[in-house]
Amino acid sequence: MMTISKEFTPSHIVLSGGVGGAKLVQGLTACLDAEQLMIIGNIGDDFEHWGFHISPDLDTLLYTLSGVSNQALGWGREGDTWAVLEEVSRLGGDAWFQLGDRDLAVHIERSSRLRRGESLSAITMSFCRGFGLEYNILPPSDDCVRTVVTTKVGDLDFQEYFVRHKCEPAVVGISYDGGEKARLLPFIESALHNPSLRAVIISPSNPFLSVAPILAISNFRELLTNCDAPRIVISPMIGAKAFKGPTAKIMGELGYEMSSFAVAAYYSSNLIDGIVIDVTDSVLAPRIEALGIKTFMTDISMNSLKDKKRLAKQAIQFSESLLE
Repeated sequence: MMTISKEFTPSHIVLSGGVGGAKLVQGLTACLDAEQLMIIGNIGDDFEHWGFHISPDLDTLLYTLSGVSNQALGWGREGDTWAVLEEVSRLGGDAWFQLGDRDLAVHIERSSRLRRGESLSAITMSFCRGFGLEYNILPPSDDCVRTVVTTKVGDLDFQEYFVRHKCEPAVVGISYDGGEKARLLPFIESALHNPSLRAVIISPSNPFLSVAPILAISNFRELLTNCDAPRIVISPMIGAKAFKGPTAKIMGELGYEMSSFAVAAYYSSNLIDGIVIDVTDSVLAPRIEALGIKTFMTDISMNSLKDKKRLAKQAIQFSESLLE
């Protein structure tokens, strides 16, 4: 069973959801060595499908960092085939959640190992080696945490809301079942306490659907609040629009201003010391800084690998400036 060495004391921790977060993490891996970076992926999206345990955000990170992600679709694996999905559909089975054949192999192996008693963290680290990665992608907990979206048509599991209903129902609330009982992985807690930690970076992932499920785990929020290292977030918003997904839609439905100011206010100065915003949102800087949160302005779009590396480097430099 694969474990992390007790000597693993990363200088940087990044919290990430799926596609948007994975882009920044890809940039960070170009700036930091494997022993310097702890990658924590969201598990609130995890669910059971066809009898298998699916971990969409962990797999998006895995596929992106190993260079096998499907760039056109934004999820799944490049060059995948769909024979199993087509046959399940022909037989009258559920085909609303699309799984490619190679993608399905990952879920089959994960589920088999979970049934044998292996932990999700050990399996995920093993997959990193299997995909040729030196970096470790970690779930925040080996326990079950599930995001439930309360809508005007009732409570929906995240994938039901996101994929089956295509984010169409109006959102009135979000909860994270199991979060309070879930145990944070011990080496994540140790890393947050370690004096060698230089920054905690929150990727430009959906604050409500991708980052909040991580923060909901037992004492994670308390540890982040009391963390001595600078804590920064890269905004997922440019103007009133999000990079990807339903972030802006959900913000509006929950009564938030659709802007990087609302993102900063949502995290608050208790959880973050600084936020990276787009240069086009410079007018928001005084309002954000009035919250006690420092701002750094740049082009936060990530349309190329060069963009990802540049933004990651700037995020690291910004966090370093907050140490001074």
